[in-house]
Amino acid sequence: MRVIAFCFLLLPLLLSAQNSSETDERAIHAVMDQFMEAWNHHDAKAFAAVFSEDADFTNVRGVSASGRSKIEAFHAPVFATMFSKSHQEYTDIKTRFLRPDVAAVDVRWKMTGSTDPQGNPRPEREGLLNFLMEKHDGRWEVVVMHNLETSAAAPPSPK
Repeated sequence: MRVIAFCFLLLPLLLSAQNSSETDERAIHAVMDQFMEAWNHHDAKAFAAVFSEDADFTNVRGVSASGRSKIEAFHAPVFATMFSKSHQEYTDIKTRFLRPDVAAVDVRWKMTGSTDPQGNPRPEREGLLNFLMEKHDGRWEVVVMHNLETSAAAPPSPK
């Protein structure tokens, strides 16, 4: 009988933790929606807004930028050129909470409409975005992002 009573006492705590996790997962998905919307509007400022002030970003070629303002400055010229007509969307999101305020987020993506640096059309691309996100003052932010292209047309590695 004590075991049953104990289980009834724990049930609200378990449900509360599950609801919090579900709420945070929805909030993380909303950040990913904002990320993709900014990309598709080719808006470097809105794109950088999902990152923390001291975030680290690495693209598919291994080129990095640190800090929100540098991430914005990095994307402004490519949004005006090789990604100016691109469209990116996610096909899957996997979230793992490392702590209640820290999550590892894997996002599978595909992209159309991009060009190479010379302006030649590129075929559809696919890849994996890996984010480390932290919750600050109730808001989820990207603190580290690495991008990996998995499509057959992946660019060559930098030399």
